[in-house]
Parts: sequence; structure tokens; C-alpha cells
Amino acid sequence: MTTKRDYYEILGVDHNAKEDTIKASYRKLALKYHPDRNPGDKEAEEKFKEAAEAYEVLHDPQKRNIYDNYGHQGLQGTGFSGFHGFEDIFSSFSDIFDDFFGFGFGAGRRSRTTVARPGADLRYDLRISFMDAAFGLETEIEIEKLENCHTCEATGCEPGTYPEDCRQCGGIGQISRAQGFFSIRTACPRCRGEGRTIPHPCPECRGTGQVERIKKVSVKIPPGVDNGSRLRLTGEGESGFRGGPPGDLYIFISVEPHDFFKRNNDDIICQVTISFVQAALGADINIPTLKGEKKLRIPKGTQPGEVFQFKGEGIPSPRGYGRGDQIIQVLVKTPTGLTKKQESLLKEFAKLESTKLSTRIKKVFKH
Repeated sequence: MTTKRDYYEILGVDHNAKEDTIKASYRKLALKYHPDRNPGDKEAEEKFKEAAEAYEVLHDPQKRNIYDNYGHQGLQGTGFSGFHGFEDIFSSFSDIFDDFFGFGFGAGRRSRTTVARPGADLRYDLRISFMDAAFGLETEIEIEKLENCHTCEATGCEPGTYPEDCRQCGGIGQISRAQGFFSIRTACPRCRGEGRTIPHPCPECRGTGQVERIKKVSVKIPPGVDNGSRLRLTGEGESGFRGGPPGDLYIFISVEPHDFFKRNNDDIICQVTISFVQAALGADINIPTLKGEKKLRIPKGTQPGEVFQFKGEGIPSPRGYGRGDQIIQVLVKTPTGLTKKQESLLKEFAKLESTKLSTRIKKVFKH
């Protein structure tokens, strides 16, 4: 468990410091570590929250008295556990931030209507052919998503009108009720924590600031993708809320099976059938590949199930280097529907084979 620092140490003031000194010190730290001045800086965010928590205690005479006498544990006994997020800080110190930052640096966070939120990410399932997966594909898809309303410029207000501060919470977005020494804040039920209401909603988006639209998006699929491959298109998700960044679009790919080829990682596998005669005497046959036909030499005496290989004729590596191989398995077809002449020749062949086999067996038993 992390030990909390001394609040006086955080603000850099003495234990007998006056309220003006405490406020001035907090103002300096809040300005230095404000999240708008340090975007993405987690350390600055933590220091900003830490300073706010220290000021919350030391500027309040009752909380300060408890802290001076009983420390952090004394405050925990009263239910105080610090702030849970920026919204709590800006709501609690809305008037102070007005004084600190003048024209609105930080003060704009008083109500949640001005808090930017990123847009939602979207998913699109795309099914492509085996060949498109092997060679890559450029295509266009249509997605339905929320985009900022152009009529009201995402404000949610009918053009020419503006939002108003909520009459119940005074634009803070929260209401408070007393409990002992402290006040508990909850979201305002009238504005639902937004701090503002829209008396004249935009007729197109009905006050939401966003509308559903269908957009065409160009997608470039690289060679070598497989079932389960995922592509990310940055910024092609739904529009952000109140000026927030848009979400991303994730494309999940599934690949249709092929009639001839099967895939094993970057290798492709196929089966070809040859005749009994071709297997026995050998032959040159044409094999389909991803790029066209290629000649394969079948040696004499090839057995059913034997495997041959074309190096580098497989799938391009999705990592951008090298290709897999093409694996060819040979199946030997037993002839059917023989003519009388074919049967006669095979019988003669069988006699010769029988004589050879008989001779080999006799030799074995002689030993």
C-alpha cells in the first residue's frame, strides 16, 4: 500500500501557513501540472491530483484541524478519501479555477458539456477469397457510424441558439448535500451531470450533437493475411464528442476456402492424381500454382502418397519477407472399366510380377 505524502509538504508551506499562502501555493502547482498543459503526462496528472487533495484538506478549517491532530487516518475515519478523477476536482474548485485561469483555462471543465471524449471504436467483419488473401486487395467498404452534426456543428443546439446553465445545479453538473462536517456531491438529476441544458435542440441531431451516417472507406489488405487477421484504420471510427478524437476502425478478416489449395501457415498444400502407368513409368505433369501452371517431374516407381515441393511458391509472409512453399501430394488412381486388351496386358504383367515374386521368395528360403 502506498504511503500518502504530507499535505503541507506537497504544497510546500509551513504548518502554520495562512489560507492565502496555501491558496497561492496551490495555484502555482495547479498551473504547472494542469492536464491541459501536460497532455498524456501521467506523472503530471498524479501531481495535479495530489496537490488538489492537499488543498481540499488544508483550505478547509474543519478538515485541516482533523488532519493536524489525527493525520491521514483521521480523515479516512470521516469518509474522506481524496478525489477519484478530474471531474471531482474541477467541480469542487470551479470558482477557484475561474480565479486562477481567467478566460477559461481549466474553468471550462466546470460542466461536463465541455469535456472532450474520444469516439467509439468500430468493428467490421470482411470475408475475402483465398487468392485475395495471398496477393492482397484494395477494396471499399461501407460503415454506419456516428459523425458530428454539420447543422449545429456538434453543439446540439438549433443554429442561432446556445445551451444554458442548468437552473438546478447552477452549471456545475453536481449537487451537494451536507453529511456531518462534509458535503457529498452527486450528479445533477436535471442535467444528468452535464451542467447545461439545451432549450432549443438541433432538429437534425435532436440535441445529441451527432448523427448516424454511412461512409465509404478504402481498405488496403496486404498479401499474406489469414483467418483472424486484424487491420486497424486510425481515425475511421465514430467521431469524438465535444471535440474529442475519433475512434478507430478494426477490420477482422476471414478467408474463404479454396477448391484446390489448403493453407498451413505460409505453405500451401494440394493433391494431384496420376494414373497407374504414370506412377510406374514416370511422367511430366502440369501443376496449378498461385501464379499459374508449373511442370512437375514424376519419377519412375512413384508410390501413392509421395510428396513433392515447389520452393517459394506459397503464401507471402505477412511480416513482409519471404514466401512459403507449395507441397504436392501424389495420389495414384486404380484403373477401372478396362477393355479386354487392357485386361489381357495386365494379366500378362501380373504373371511376370508373380514369377519375379516367386523367385525372390525361393531365394529367401534358400538362405
